Formats: sequence, C-alpha cells, structure tokens
Amino acid sequence: MIVQPLFAANAAVYAIQNATTEGKATVLVLLVLSLFSWTIIIKKSHQLMIARKATRKFLAAYASTRDPLDIQRKGEEFDGAPAFQLYLRGANELAYQLEHNPVTVKGERRISTASFDAVKVALEEAASGEAMALEKGMIVLSTAVAGGPFIGLLGTVWGVMSTFAGIAESHAATLTAMAPGVAAALVATVTGLLVAIPAMFAYNFMVTTIRAITQELDGYATRYATQIVHGYVDNRDLEDKIAMALTRSEIGENTPAI
Repeated sequence: MIVQPLFAANAAVYAIQNATTEGKATVLVLLVLSLFSWTIIIKKSHQLMIARKATRKFLAAYASTRDPLDIQRKGEEFDGAPAFQLYLRGANELAYQLEHNPVTVKGERRISTASFDAVKVALEEAASGEAMALEKGMIVLSTAVAGGPFIGLLGTVWGVMSTFAGIAESHAATLTAMAPGVAAALVATVTGLLVAIPAMFAYNFMVTTIRAITQELDGYATRYATQIVHGYVDNRDLEDKIAMALTRSEIGENTPAI
C-alpha cells in the first residue's frame, strides 16, 4: 500500500489538529511574535526609505548654501531626515546663543567658545536621539531571530515527550500511534523557523542601513559644527590659547638643560 504525502497546508492543519495543548500554546506564542516582527519590518522599512530619501534632499540643499542658518531662515522642511532634525537643534541653539549671549566682533554678532559648547551638546544630543529613533523596535527582530527557533524547539521537545509518555502508558509502540504526536510536535519547530528566517534577513538589512545613516549623520554633525565655528564663533580666545601654547613650547625649548 502506497501512502500519498499530504500537501504542506494539509500537513500543517493535520499536525495542529493533533497537537497537545502545550504545542498549540507554543504555536500561538510564535504567531504573536511573528505579528510583532512583521509589523516592525513594514514600519521600519518605510521609515528607513523615507529617511534615506529625505536626507539626500536635505544634504543637497545644505550643500548649496554656505551659511549654516540659511535653511532655517528660508523655512524649508525635510520631514523624516535625521540630519535635518540635528540641523534644527543646532540652529535653534545657535540662534538662542546669538540672541542672549552675543559677542561683537568687528561689528558682527558672534558667540563665545563657551556658548559654542552648548551648541555642541545640542548636536550630540540630537545625534544620539536620532540614532535611538532609527534603532527603535529592532529588539523585536533580534528576539524573533534568536528566540523563535528555541521556542519552536521547546514545543517540539515537549510534544515528543508527551507522545512517548502516552505510548508508554498504552503499551502500543506502533508507527500509527506515534505519527500523529510526532507530526504535531514538529509543527512548533517549523513555525519557529518561519518566524526567525524572515526576521533574520530583515534585521541584517536594516542594521546595515541604520549603520550607514548614523555614520552619515556623524559626518554631517562634524561638518555642521565646523561651519558654525567659522561663521559664528569668536575665535579670538582660541587664537590666544594657541599663541600661549606656542609661547610655552618655545620657552621650554629655549630653557637650558641643568
């Protein structure tokens, strides 16, 4: 007698119907984890796509001007671009320092290096906040990747244990008695793998994309801070510090050895 194999869908239904209460609970937990995982995949993919597209537009607009506050004065908006949010934090702090703690240099309003430290802190906080926003929800994918197969394995081992315990009690170690329980136990492992495999590919792709965006953000923050220094910071005290350092160096070099 030749036994025809069941189709995958029919086999899954057959296995679930013959699963124990523990096995069904395991599959339910995995389905809930899969729902959260796919929600994060869809939302995060949309967020990263907008972030990359909006960042390219913002950086192109920023490169077209030499004044760090020009985009703010024009009122341009680049929603979804992490670099633009960093720019706004820095521009707002710079505008505040120019208004409340100005330094006049050759008839122009500038800020002191102490006030620039406040601008740098704002930039660092903005960069950290944007990086955390990009990484938000990734813990769900990493949990699905690492925990999905183990949860499924737990359900399988539990199901196989229950199957062998039932066979031992009935004293009927036949293939017909074992097959339904083993099939029902294996469905948990299959479900765990179906949860983990898509999450693994999505996680690796998104981590690489987020890393590229954050590196680009760090590079922009450095460039932005440098342009603020050149355009709005009173560098006279820096020049005095450099001159004092050079003077001390020369004194040290000219001091005869004892």
